[in-house]
Amino acid sequence: MPLSKTQSSFYRRLYLAHLIEHGIASVPAIVAATGMPRRTAQDTLKALEELDMRCEFQPTPGERHNSGNYKITDWGPIDRDWVLRHAERLRLTLGYPALP
Repeated sequence: MPLSKTQSSFYRRLYLAHLIEHGIASVPAIVAATGMPRRTAQDTLKALEELDMRCEFQPTPGERHNSGNYKITDWGPIDRDWVLRHAERLRLTLGYPALP
């Protein structure tokens, strides 16, 4: 059965949080790892707050043009360990490529 829009949106948020936890923490890196459009990556980052997750942008000192990485500072009600255990299933369900 195909994923509903609600499921795919939720899974995408969880998987993106997993990527950030594992150092794939900038929009270009997320786009490269998943193949999702840049705008989708940006919108998904912003949507983490809808799950009461806190994701903060940390600019690279001395760099311009919003260079830096995101960091999950609070997982809110989401069980980080569950996401870690199920990251591969989330990736496969969303159709994203394997990480190098």
